[in-house]
Amino acid sequence: MKVVFFGATKGMGRALARLMAQRGDALCLLGRDGDDLARSAQDLRLHGASGEVGTVVCDLLEPQSFAPALDHAAAALNGFDTVVVTAGLFAAQEALEQDAALRDRVLTADFINTVHFCEEARARLLAKGGGTLCVFSSVAGERARKPVILYGAAKAGLSHYLNGLDHKFRAQGLRVVLVKPGFVKTGMTVGLKPPPFAGEPDEVARAVLTAIDRGWPEVFVPAAWRWVMLVIRLLPRAVMRRIGF
Repeated sequence: MKVVFFGATKGMGRALARLMAQRGDALCLLGRDGDDLARSAQDLRLHGASGEVGTVVCDLLEPQSFAPALDHAAAALNGFDTVVVTAGLFAAQEALEQDAALRDRVLTADFINTVHFCEEARARLLAKGGGTLCVFSSVAGERARKPVILYGAAKAGLSHYLNGLDHKFRAQGLRVVLVKPGFVKTGMTVGLKPPPFAGEPDEVARAVLTAIDRGWPEVFVPAAWRWVMLVIRLLPRAVMRRIGF
């Protein structure tokens, strides 16, 4: 595969990029920090990358950078057939309630600008006859809950958009893979108490790569979160209020 990867410098994204690099996929990494990108590219080479590893600076909070970055990536890879997006922002509910500027950044990055980036990627993939667009959303978008009202709202909108994208364009060759991670032990969750079924980045990466290869439209990672969220979605509102969830 020839992969444009937005968000491969940390956590689940880095683990997935390593798996792709090790099997010979050509990668072009997009991210906002040139030094981080250079270190990530070197990390992939040290972990056995046999294909190309390019880098292009692109900031999720600067949508005007999306089209030029994808064009540079296409030139570096001589075209691409897969786009992976793990980039995003997270902040606790209390911080988002108290800081309007932070709230604006998180909602803009995780919904509006991710959609803008996907639209640019979609147009380029379809122009070449199709390909795969794999995007990380979150189980937080499955049902509104007190601890993640605002972050979950952004992810719910993103999941809904990706489902629609797959529904409309799959027959034209666009395969959308919607990834819904539960709690995963990454830098984003440092300091939080891991719940049951907490996953590791490498475990998530293996499951997501399988979903990409097989063209699954949706994957929960770790897989147990599919059944956890099924139960949570079915809980009556009165029960949710009683347990403060």
